[in-house]
Parts: sequence; C-alpha cells; structure tokens
Amino acid sequence: MRTRTATGTALLLIAALSGCGTNSGDPANGKPAAAKASPAFDCSDTSLGQAEWVKNCAGDSEGGGTGGDGNEPAAPPVDETVHVLGDPALTVGDEGVGVLEMTPTSVVFAEESDGDSPAKDIFAVVTVKKRPTTAAPAEESSPMGPGGWQWKAPDGQALDEGDGESYNVVLGDFNTSGPVQPGSFVWDAVAFDLTAAQTKGGTLVYVDGEGTAHQWKMPEQDSGPQVAEVKKDLSTVG
Repeated sequence: MRTRTATGTALLLIAALSGCGTNSGDPANGKPAAAKASPAFDCSDTSLGQAEWVKNCAGDSEGGGTGGDGNEPAAPPVDETVHVLGDPALTVGDEGVGVLEMTPTSVVFAEESDGDSPAKDIFAVVTVKKRPTTAAPAEESSPMGPGGWQWKAPDGQALDEGDGESYNVVLGDFNTSGPVQPGSFVWDAVAFDLTAAQTKGGTLVYVDGEGTAHQWKMPEQDSGPQVAEVKKDLSTVG
C-alpha cells in the first residue's frame, strides 16, 4: 500500500506539471502560445539619441535606418537629353525657386579678352538667354551650391566657369546676375579657359537648383547670331 500511494502521488504531480504547461499555451489544443512580437523600432523618430539610433537603426536593411527602407534622399532627376546650341532647357531656379528657361545661343573661341590671355590656350565664351516661365522670379543656380556651369571636355574632364584666367572675361552686353522677373528675359555669358584639345567636341553643362544636369553639345568653331557682338566686346575684331 505504501508503494502504491507513492506511485499515485507521483502520477498526480506529473499531471499537475503537465497542466501548468498546457495553461501557458492554447487551452484548446495544448500547444504553447507564440511569443508576442515587439513593435517595430521607429527609426524616423527625431527625438532618438545618437547611441540609440545607431544601436537599433544603423545598417538595418529590413525597415529602419538607412539600409534600403525607402528613406534615403532621392537621387536628383536626370535630364538625359543632349541639346544643341540654340535649344532651350527648362531648369529649376536657385534653391528650388521658380523655373528658368536657359538657352545658350552663341559660342566664340578667343585667344584674348580685352588684353588678357588665357592660362591655357583659348577662351570659350558662350552667350545665354535666361527667361522665367512661371509667375515667380527665378535666379541662376550658384556654383557655391549644387549648381553652376561647366565645360565637359571630350575625355570627360569637367572644367568650371571662372577657372584659369576666364574670370577676366567680362562682356558689357552679356553680364547680368540676380533674379529674373516674370515676363522678362536677360542676357548673360559664361567663359572657360581651355586647351585647344578641350574645345574640340566639348559639352556645355548647367546644374540647376534641383541638382539636375542639362547638357548642350558645343560646335568646334564660332557659331550663333551673337558672334560679332561678342567679338566686339572681347576687342578681338580687327
């Protein structure tokens, strides 16, 4: 009898322990309950401290942080059109304000400008007509920001406006700055200091206030309706 009583007690204990395991899960089928998922960490919360953000978000490719969750800064739009001299392009104004139609109209290659010689071989001077196309004033994008003018040489080298001695090229009739008012247009010019090889098959590039690059394939010789006027301004005629 003592042995049977001990055995029965053991069976009761096992049943009690089994019942505890069943109560921790699904009472209908005895399966343990699934662990409750913790809420996703909000990596966009600007109140997070740096250490907390790095711990929970940095390198997270599944939703938080910078790893492919769609929160990365959008790449600027790309204008894949390569224009020719005389073609207008609609560009975003400085700091994203307004729309400025840019039209390079003439190019002149000169060996001097009012007595100043290039540091390399040739000055390339391009006249540009600027016109707002909306009701807001628009200004050319500044080289100090994301924008400005460049000459892309045939080998791909980008040369900035004003490099070398090209900052000395100032044309009286093509020299404006500041915002352009709606319903009007202005004339301006950009100049580059180039080697002879860099003038052959070059591309004029303008990066606007949105970071989009607009391109114009440049002729290899003087071209456009303002050539004579530019040469007069440069004091190269005769």
